[in-house]
Amino acid sequence: MEKNIDWANLGFGYMKTDYRFVSNFKDGKWDEGTLTTDENIVINECACVLQYAQTCFEGLKAYRTVDGNVVCFRPDLNAKRMADTCRRLEMAVYPEDKFVDAVVKTVQKNIDYVPPYGSGATLYIRPYMFGSDPIMGVKPANEYQFRVFTSPVGPYFKGGAKPITLRVPDFDRAAPHGTGHVKAGLNYAMSLHAIVDAHKQGYNENMYLDSATRTKVEETGGANIIFVTKDNTVVTPKSNTILPSITRRSLMYVAEHYLGLKAEEREVRFDEVKDFAECALCGTAAVLSPVGKVVDHGKEILFPSGMEKMGEVTKKLYDTLTGIQMGTIEAPEGWIKVIQP
Repeated sequence: MEKNIDWANLGFGYMKTDYRFVSNFKDGKWDEGTLTTDENIVINECACVLQYAQTCFEGLKAYRTVDGNVVCFRPDLNAKRMADTCRRLEMAVYPEDKFVDAVVKTVQKNIDYVPPYGSGATLYIRPYMFGSDPIMGVKPANEYQFRVFTSPVGPYFKGGAKPITLRVPDFDRAAPHGTGHVKAGLNYAMSLHAIVDAHKQGYNENMYLDSATRTKVEETGGANIIFVTKDNTVVTPKSNTILPSITRRSLMYVAEHYLGLKAEEREVRFDEVKDFAECALCGTAAVLSPVGKVVDHGKEILFPSGMEKMGEVTKKLYDTLTGIQMGTIEAPEGWIKVIQP
């Protein structure tokens, strides 16, 4: 049944949908999982997640394509990344095939919340897991809950993606041998003070440098970074403390195989930033968000692409990837998961 939602004016926020998926890990094994209408969670006051932040999450979307199908974009990579995160946090690993199955089931039960093609809106999908049993000493939980909920969301940037301003903060995002490469909730908690501080100073986001030497570009609090050189090479920073973004990985493939551009994942020194022609942030929520300016302790670096619109190459990357997602451009094999109602 069609939902009475003003799709054109949706923001990027939580809206309760009808069903969510829940599975529990107890006595060394996962149960079959179930779909429930109850959006509330009841856990013990000493649950490991509340005491020691043992929690992780993923984010992906379901869309309606030009031919009317409901699809997800590369959910197998989200499943693998969550499994990698769980191993790093000593959490029970939710099987990758069951992860994809849970996403499919949850979208199927909320299919009427998938916005119409062309609305700019999507159904955001949030799989997550947490340690659920009471743990007093500092150690991993014995029991876990894996859940998937959905929420229809509008475009991340209302009225188009205007270039944003980043600052180089005095804060670090991740330790050299820490958890920067996994999608742990604690990484985001650590970044909150820095992002609030950036907003107070009039910046949109932080450009974090590597914490060991503070000479190399890493990422922002919630997105990876890509650069475009003056000769149209697409470059993304390489580091073992960067979260491996599925959007970034897809964009680099698109650059090389669809647009015929050179694509490099390599260390990017901060002193190189002034020489790039374009810069953008990439992630599930916005796909690509253009950066017009980076401010390093009062010193401004302005990209030639400017503060008015996306750079030329960034725009081609954005149009091609969103075209693949929405079904107007043929996708590489295995990228699109069609969800039958």
